[in-house]
Amino acid sequence: MILGKNPSLLEVNNSARIVAATGVNTMLFGESGSGRELLARFIHAHSSRSQQTFVSVNCASMPKDLAESLLFGYDQGETASATDDHAGYLRSAADGTLFLNEVGELPLDVQAKLLRFLESGEVLPVGSARPVKVDARLITSSHVDLGSLVDQGSFRQDLYYRLNVVPLDIPPLCKRQGDIPLLLAHFIGLFSKRYGLKSPHFTKAALECMRHYRWPGNVRELKNLCERLLILLPGQEVGIQNLPQEFRAGPVSEGAADSMVQLPPEGIVLSNVEESLIRQALELARGNRSKAARLLGISRDTLLYRLKKFAIS
Repeated sequence: MILGKNPSLLEVNNSARIVAATGVNTMLFGESGSGRELLARFIHAHSSRSQQTFVSVNCASMPKDLAESLLFGYDQGETASATDDHAGYLRSAADGTLFLNEVGELPLDVQAKLLRFLESGEVLPVGSARPVKVDARLITSSHVDLGSLVDQGSFRQDLYYRLNVVPLDIPPLCKRQGDIPLLLAHFIGLFSKRYGLKSPHFTKAALECMRHYRWPGNVRELKNLCERLLILLPGQEVGIQNLPQEFRAGPVSEGAADSMVQLPPEGIVLSNVEESLIRQALELARGNRSKAARLLGISRDTLLYRLKKFAIS
């Protein structure tokens, strides 16, 4: 579960609990540092496979020419010793869960073999003519829109549909600023216990500054900041001057975020504004609903509900 009380995040966490109880293929979407692996581990921990192995693989860091053997393993023949046979990530996750982070980075030939595994439950190691039955749950993730990769021909459409049965969209931290005090308290407390240091406290201005920051590194960036501030300023007051320069790029004032949208004196019809924003998001995303949902800072399920509500096709 990802820590936070934002409605969109609570919806994702609730969906993750439901998904965990099944073996359905799940794809996690979210920006780098938003907590995709954390959510994958939560799904595994609350599944019937929780006592078995969880294997996490970053596909972006695998050398393209070794991706097949790393994923499916290789067999040097019956005459080779047992130590020369390498199982690969899929067989290492047998009876457990394999999490493929940045699955869009896999080469097309490896994607074809992954599709075969999903369809048959069989793994064919490199250098072997004998497939091996493997029972492993697959959870995948991507920080990019895989639908666009399908359109470009760099990701198989049939594999995309097999993996993307239940998509879960994790909102970025900039879309849930209300969770920042909760996350600060959590991480400061975590590092305070780890290093045996007294927790610093934040001024109102510092908290306001962090609330309006864009957080390009998401929760990972906030976690790193908490560790840094605890070590450098244990038990001290943290003001704006103690925050990194990028946090202080622009002036911070009370209600700064609220000035993004001005309510006209004659008022508005809120539902009309909501419908207009949804149509704009769909246009910007070129009809891709997952991307449109991320632009609006809501889950895909919430967007689908609103599309039905406003009869938007």
